[in-house]
Amino acid sequence: MLRGLLFCASWIPFFSLLNIMLTLSHADDSSNSNWPQFRGADATGVSKNKGLPDRWSATENVEWKMEIPGRGWGSPVVWGDNVFLSTVVNSGKTEPLKKGLYFGGDRLDIPKTTHDWKVMCLELTTGNLRWEKTVRSGTPTSPIHLKNSYASETPVIDGKHLFVSFGNVGIYCFDLDGYLVWSHEMPAHATRNGWGTAASPILHANVLYYQDDNDDKSTLFAINKLTGETLWSIERDEKSNWSTPFIWTHSGGSEIVTAGTRAVRSYDLDGRLLWSLKGMSSITIATPYVVDGLLYVSSGYVLDPTKALYAIKPGAKGDLSLAKEQTSNDFIVWSSKKIAPYNPSTLVNDGRLFVLYDGSIASSFNSKTGEPYYERQRLSRGANYTVSPWCYDGMIFCLNEDGICTVLREGDKFEVLHTNSLAEDEICMATPSIAGDRLLIRADQRLYCIRKAK
Repeated sequence: MLRGLLFCASWIPFFSLLNIMLTLSHADDSSNSNWPQFRGADATGVSKNKGLPDRWSATENVEWKMEIPGRGWGSPVVWGDNVFLSTVVNSGKTEPLKKGLYFGGDRLDIPKTTHDWKVMCLELTTGNLRWEKTVRSGTPTSPIHLKNSYASETPVIDGKHLFVSFGNVGIYCFDLDGYLVWSHEMPAHATRNGWGTAASPILHANVLYYQDDNDDKSTLFAINKLTGETLWSIERDEKSNWSTPFIWTHSGGSEIVTAGTRAVRSYDLDGRLLWSLKGMSSITIATPYVVDGLLYVSSGYVLDPTKALYAIKPGAKGDLSLAKEQTSNDFIVWSSKKIAPYNPSTLVNDGRLFVLYDGSIASSFNSKTGEPYYERQRLSRGANYTVSPWCYDGMIFCLNEDGICTVLREGDKFEVLHTNSLAEDEICMATPSIAGDRLLIRADQRLYCIRKAK
């Protein structure tokens, strides 16, 4: 194509030709701009895109920032030049957030004020609002923890339709112009200590899957993404968890991996149990994912002595649970009962597994063996981390609840490069998203689009 442009240069004015070439270059830069679900298309939080920013502030490298009404901790998802996110707006007064890992945040009384459950679409390049839809208006059906929100689930998108879950309310399917295609009501179930929901839906082929672990009746169910029809639903021997499931496709087929308190379980695409693995902590939040053919599953509730992390080969059947002194078997390549984080998901890239702990500590291990590169290095004092880390361009990014991001060099040694800070009044608990050469950071009050100044 470039040869054709040069051949025609004799009759195309120079600046017109330059504009065409810049347009083509920009199109190439944005070819990886889609970020369709929590932690990206492969759920790893790793991007190979070029030109992404590593420095920013409340003003530096901020292409735009948009005030977002209400509160929501779901990540934005991106398709083309559209950014989608959900939020819930309280007509009354919402209690201010408290940062840090603490107890006493249970709020067992259901709010009596009217709330609006909203879905928003913004233009990627400007942040301008394209459309906004309210799917429900009324009082909440369940309580939440003070640090949670009524919109903590991340939507998922397939390029034609957007699927938005609001736990204990419903799942909603929109086309990209904001037309409601179908809705699926979800009954309200009690969660542990009234903490609320957070697990996100996932897609595979024409099916949407949802893991609804609660204290009443835990289920995994499948919905026809085109019609909203329930295809199947199975009960799970679980109580409340907040982990998003993962579709693992390998040479033996595809399976649905679910992390839970009582066991990690994997099902075939019709909901039949393939294998299970006991030995998790009593609360599971992190999302499973696959890198270089190994499945990584972790569960590290801070008050439990067990903080388990497993690296698993494909093709397993039956019970994979380890005996007391075992760390591996035919399908578990390696494991540890003491290294998993609580809220953040782990990160694997270039043969290294990176672990970010809530209390501002980081460790790194060989992803194939579990041998440590470094352990329990402090990022900063007095900070707390809920956001999962992400990685690109040889750097690992760790965003704390104060909106301060510590940037590490990806390597065998612990090395802090620098830190980036947003506005002092921001609180960050949503994992950022990556779109082409843009980084989208959702804070308590605003959505920031971070991009290198051209």
